[in-house]
Formats: sequence, structure tokens, C-alpha cells
Amino acid sequence: MENKRQKRYKRHKRVRSKVVGAKDRPRLSIFRSNQHIYLQLVDDGQGRTLASASDLSVKKKGLTKVQIAKEVGTILAKKILSQKIKKIVFDRSGYKYHGRVKAVAEALRKQGVKF
Repeated sequence: MENKRQKRYKRHKRVRSKVVGAKDRPRLSIFRSNQHIYLQLVDDGQGRTLASASDLSVKKKGLTKVQIAKEVGTILAKKILSQKIKKIVFDRSGYKYHGRVKAVAEALRKQGVKF
């Protein structure tokens, strides 16, 4: 019987075989741990990280994890738009689309990033 981590890894591998970021439409990769959330905008063609953000730069006093994820999404959206990137590919890394992952996606859409 597989545990949660193994199931997520299988979903992640399946999704990554189909989702590829290019220079004109880079891939947004999410990693969430129990305490933190990390976002990277990756150009898979060159193997470069174009922008990144994490909750380590957010003042966390009195905020929930979902509220912090929204803040991180807003921070990354500003970085993305400053590089004149309008469209991205969303890679949820095998996580379910709810909670912190959904909060990041909604914050990016609210700022004007399309995916």
C-alpha cells in the first residue's frame, strides 16, 4: 500500500511528462511543505529559474497558511509581470487543487497572469 508521499510523487511524474515550460510560456512549479510554500517560474528549455518566491519573505504574524500563500502568489505575480511575462503553465506538483495551491493560483489570476 502506498503512502501519501508516494502517491503525490506518482501524480507529479505523470503531470510533469505533459507539462513543459518554454521561454514564452514558462512553468510555475509549486512546492509546499508543512510549514512553508515555495514557488519557482522555470524555463525548461534552458533549465533556468526566471523568478521565485517563498513565504520566508512574508511577515507571518497572525496570518493563516492560506493567507500567506496568497501573499506569496501576489509577490511572484509582480515579479512575473515586471519581466513582461503574461502567460504561464501551472504545475501543481501532484498536490490537490485546494487550500494553499488554490490560493496561489487565485492570487496570480487576480494580478493578471494567465494560465
